[in-house]
Amino acid sequence: MTPKELKQILQALVEHGVNELTLETPDYKLTVRRGGEVPVVAAPQGVAAPVPAPVPVPAQAPAEASPAPAPLEAPKPQEEGHPGYVEVRAPIVGTFYRAPAPDAPPYVKEGDRVEKGQVLCIIEAMKLMNEIESEVSGTVKKILVQNGEPVEYGQPLFLIQPV
Repeated sequence: MTPKELKQILQALVEHGVNELTLETPDYKLTVRRGGEVPVVAAPQGVAAPVPAPVPVPAQAPAEASPAPAPLEAPKPQEEGHPGYVEVRAPIVGTFYRAPAPDAPPYVKEGDRVEKGQVLCIIEAMKLMNEIESEVSGTVKKILVQNGEPVEYGQPLFLIQPV
């Protein structure tokens, strides 16, 4: 399972109000729970390790056990907090990085023009580097997170003025 597929499954769980998902194979058991409980992932040897919600352990899932991801809609400008801007939100919990390496230039700066699908940042989750892409073409008006900060699922990262 790729990080992108995992993000789609997590997004479908949230969109459809699913609070728990369990996948079992001969090699592992994966349980994802939303809410106040801390899920436990049992390793093959029977050792249990706590996992912060809602980040599951990436693993191969049987095709019939995976919920179909919801069709993605075109992002709409946020009318409440930032009229006319599209908020790019964190699709996963992790650590926000503006550049691919500490000594590299940032992917984008405020005022930069971006295209739909262009990489804006990286979120590191469970030692995996997940590239976060722009949902729209436009101008980066504000970067809402500092480099190296932890981010939560759904937290706004960027404000983009669409064109």
